[in-house]
Amino acid sequence: MFTDETLETVGTESSWRKSNQSEHDSRGCQTVPLETAETGAQAVRSSECGTQTEPEEPLTGQYLPDCGDLPDPPGLMDFLQRVEETVVKELVKNARSHAFDGFQVNWEERHDTVSCVHRLHHRDAQDRGLQASCLSWSCTGSVIACGFGRVDDGDWSTERAFVCTWNLERRGMDPGRPDLVIDTASPVMCLAFHPSQPSRIAGGLYSGEVVVWDTSRSQDLILAQTGMSEDAHRDPVYQVHWVPAGRRGEWAVLSGGSGGRVMLWSVGEDGRLALSSGYALLRQQLPHSGTLGKVRGSGCVGVTSLALSPWDPDVFLVGSEGGLLLKCSFSARTPAATATRVTSEGEGVALLAPARFSFSPRCGPVHTLHCSPFHRNLFLSAGTDGLAHLHSLLQPDPLLSLRVCDSYVFAVRWSPTRPLLFAAATAQGTVQIFQLDQRSLRPVASIDQATGGRPTYCLEFNPQQPGLLASGSADGSVHVWRLSAELTEQEPRETAQLEQLANELAE
Repeated sequence: MFTDETLETVGTESSWRKSNQSEHDSRGCQTVPLETAETGAQAVRSSECGTQTEPEEPLTGQYLPDCGDLPDPPGLMDFLQRVEETVVKELVKNARSHAFDGFQVNWEERHDTVSCVHRLHHRDAQDRGLQASCLSWSCTGSVIACGFGRVDDGDWSTERAFVCTWNLERRGMDPGRPDLVIDTASPVMCLAFHPSQPSRIAGGLYSGEVVVWDTSRSQDLILAQTGMSEDAHRDPVYQVHWVPAGRRGEWAVLSGGSGGRVMLWSVGEDGRLALSSGYALLRQQLPHSGTLGKVRGSGCVGVTSLALSPWDPDVFLVGSEGGLLLKCSFSARTPAATATRVTSEGEGVALLAPARFSFSPRCGPVHTLHCSPFHRNLFLSAGTDGLAHLHSLLQPDPLLSLRVCDSYVFAVRWSPTRPLLFAAATAQGTVQIFQLDQRSLRPVASIDQATGGRPTYCLEFNPQQPGLLASGSADGSVHVWRLSAELTEQEPRETAQLEQLANELAE
């Protein structure tokens, strides 16, 4: 039926595999070469034209007749001969008059009112409740620096603070964003710009450190500092000033603190302030005036204010925590009855007793002193009694006392342009401006800081723009006021009136 059978194999070659294989061919092409051409054109024609106006004839020949042949008006010659002697006499009197001596013409726009032109603040300082404790204007008058701290309460030993600067002439200046913010390890008590280098600022801290910053640096702004060495202050530094050093063109930093020391520092190149001389105010070495009497005790006199005389470079004034007011001398040679201070370099600096004269003491701390820029013997003092006292360097008792407010007075400053004018900052939040004449003892202007009655701790006149007055308040704000022309323009013979007032009050 069925049997196995083997047949031959039949195969066919696949054609679809070859058809699906990709074929690769190379092709090429060449564009026609681009043709380029350059052409130029040059104008070959030029023309010039000009015109000349004819000279005009003098107007006098057109409108005025020739008066050479006309007779003089009747009576003219007699009148001129009659008044000649009187006119010449008045001209000679005017040439010899001193009515306008010291008068400076002010070409700026007059302002009849006091207006606030800037309200500066630092948000971080206000958020932490820090207060504007001190102010200083740069020597150019364009930059203002404010030191922040806490005057009334708080843990001063550990609280950090700031130094802020604003350039008021910079375009787009933001009052709420300082141009520069410097962090400090403790509250700032005082500031002073360098008299000729606007980038340098000296400051005193609550910790006792004295620091000099250089704002022109890009990173580390501290140019020099005292640190916590043996020769440094150990108590709050309430005042710093720049004073001329022995070498020409150099300046030193004068500092005074509540520890009873007044120290003179030279700025070294190694980043440190080197102690060049020191003064100690001890009760047993104070001079005795008729009103002061004998001072009991042997402790130090804490310094709360310093003032330099612009007339005598050897004189400086000191106000104390206990109300003492002293006239001191840089050239003192009497050793202080205390141990010699040793500097960080190991050299001994003998402390001297600088007090030469004692004024009548006040009933509380002397917060502020300022010497008159127009009279060599007059200065102002103020403190906790609410009075501004006008003193003479030649007698112990005040020449005049004006009631500023019913609370503390924290700052007084003479006007840089008005010899009879000064401003005072009060604990009631106002700035009072007085004029020293015999017509009235009431302020001629009162500036409300609008701080809700919180104190005003500091104020400074602008040295280059006397019409600007800055004040710092307890709410951490700095107001810059533009004063009216009446408060800035010097009146005729005002300097002579100040001299006369001083002589009359001294009698």
